[in-house]
Amino acid sequence: MTAVPHTEALTPRFRELVPEDAVVEQISSGHLFTEGPVWVAREGALLWSDIAGDTIWKWTPGGGRAVFLHPSGKANGLTLDRQGRLVAAGWTSRRVWRMEPDGRIVTLATHYRGVKIGTPNDIVVRSDGSIYWTDGTSGARHPGFETSEDLQIYRRESVVLRWHPDTNEVTLVTDQAGSCNGIAFSHDERILYVNDSSARTIRAFDVAADGTVTGGRVFAENTGSATKVDRHGNVFCTGAAGVHVLDASGTLLGRINVPAKTSNLAWGEDDWRTLFVTGGPGVFRIRVATEGVPVG
Repeated sequence: MTAVPHTEALTPRFRELVPEDAVVEQISSGHLFTEGPVWVAREGALLWSDIAGDTIWKWTPGGGRAVFLHPSGKANGLTLDRQGRLVAAGWTSRRVWRMEPDGRIVTLATHYRGVKIGTPNDIVVRSDGSIYWTDGTSGARHPGFETSEDLQIYRRESVVLRWHPDTNEVTLVTDQAGSCNGIAFSHDERILYVNDSSARTIRAFDVAADGTVTGGRVFAENTGSATKVDRHGNVFCTGAAGVHVLDASGTLLGRINVPAKTSNLAWGEDDWRTLFVTGGPGVFRIRVATEGVPVG
């Protein structure tokens, strides 16, 4: 049997970002459904969610993995705020929460306009400290992910919501992102990317100085559920066979082949040149030649 190469270049530009000898390494296995990776630089560790396993895991190079939080409320997307605190999209707890340095969990958002939010999916923090997340409607009943909270769905459409630290208010960012899933800002925060996983597209919204968005053009097609960007505006997203690498215009440059149905990505390690990828029961990493946008 012929081995599947770890990477596939479709243009010469791809090799400037992902070397030909780059290797996909599995660093954890045996989970139920991995998601939401985030690198915590001050601890030199990766965190990720096992949604169905109701656990947030922690991995350190040379130290292996350990349980970080259980139960987790079947948390999904994870990120860090500007103070380095963990912020989570609490899928089945139907809330967005933050972990304080002493380990306390603080609830930030549970309702929008007096109505309970849906199932927070992926999450990102803007430089002004405001938190954006994709909020779905059907996940509360998804087998293995189902919630013990209120099962009632109060809103038909998936939306992007925002929590502002100055007012503690939740506002609508857009309801024009389809079955919104992954979410990421461009390196300069001028564009908000949102994955419509049902349509297999990424939508790109222009971001104003106050954090509001306009537009919603299709940036790329035949993509997957999550997106991250590097410092040069290139887009790394989940997709068929693993991770698709696109330039700032949406042109597909090449692919990183991952032996799992990929769900999410994160940049990490000391130089932010390691791409961590979650997928199915596993977590993977690959060293690349470009530098990701640091988190936290």
